[in-house]
Amino acid sequence: MLRPVSSTLRRAVRAAVAGLGLLAAFGANAAALSAANAADRAALALRWAPVHYQDVDQTGSHALGGAADYIARYDFDGDLDARNNWDRAGQAAYPLAAHAYYSVVETATHWYITYLFFHPRDWTDSFFDTEHENDAEGVMFAVARDGSAYGTLKAAVTVAHTDFFSYVPAGSDWTGNAENVDGSLSFLSYLGAPHPVTAQEAKGHGLKAWPAYDIKGDGVVYYPSLTVAEVPSSPDDRDVKYKLIDIFEPGGMWDQRNNPSLFAGYGSFAGDKSGGCGSGAIGCSVNAANAPWGWDDSNDGPGRGALATDPVGLTMNYFRIPEAVSGAYSYNPYR
Repeated sequence: MLRPVSSTLRRAVRAAVAGLGLLAAFGANAAALSAANAADRAALALRWAPVHYQDVDQTGSHALGGAADYIARYDFDGDLDARNNWDRAGQAAYPLAAHAYYSVVETATHWYITYLFFHPRDWTDSFFDTEHENDAEGVMFAVARDGSAYGTLKAAVTVAHTDFFSYVPAGSDWTGNAENVDGSLSFLSYLGAPHPVTAQEAKGHGLKAWPAYDIKGDGVVYYPSLTVAEVPSSPDDRDVKYKLIDIFEPGGMWDQRNNPSLFAGYGSFAGDKSGGCGSGAIGCSVNAANAPWGWDDSNDGPGRGALATDPVGLTMNYFRIPEAVSGAYSYNPYR
């Protein structure tokens, strides 16, 4: 059982009403959901978007009083220059409203939904440690298209720095293959349906299934929305809405993949040492954050970016899957 989190009655009523409205709106055509349709991708993304626990640390000047651990857009400051994000994080002119990015890839048998949580800083207050501008880690959910409206979530693979971790719901018939299963997915009821629960550590923002990471003291609990992006009221706000953004939307992250102001190379966000990144005995790395097509586990079989670009191959490598698995993508702009 998840421990309860605080929320006001007003927020609870608002969430319930919004959830009923959204699910009703999507429900009429849910049986025919297709990833080729942007509205259907949004419906799938909202249905399986995680309730997200973010640990917060307020120690040292690079923490920005805890705001360095808030999730945000990569263009939270209104431009596509990724090399000024460290500098502008924490400035009153650029509030860190909560957003997360998603992509949906489809075959005849499964949907593969990837979520990215972005932070302007990967930071530290420890001597001889390293920090860097921009941070982007996330999770991929494999969902079986079993004839139900939104399918059944079968497994998750999360990104924690240069390692991936795999999880399945309790009682799942997916088991480990080339990689071991690292734990069980937990779920929390939200918008009238169970949502997986993920968590990120403070500072470095590695992501795992809750409770492999958890809030230790102060922290923010984020809940998904298609329309609302809230700024935490404090470093210990347990009810904040994050707005979902399609990676494949026109002009979005995927369309910007060759923009040299945003990306220093294929799948690598641009980032430099300006604005005080690295100080004293603390180092600062450049171009160190990755988009989903740049995510890589340091010692697994699938190649760089496969978690997003070839989720069929990656899941078949990571898991023994008893049901039929189509290897033909009906919708996959990454490829």
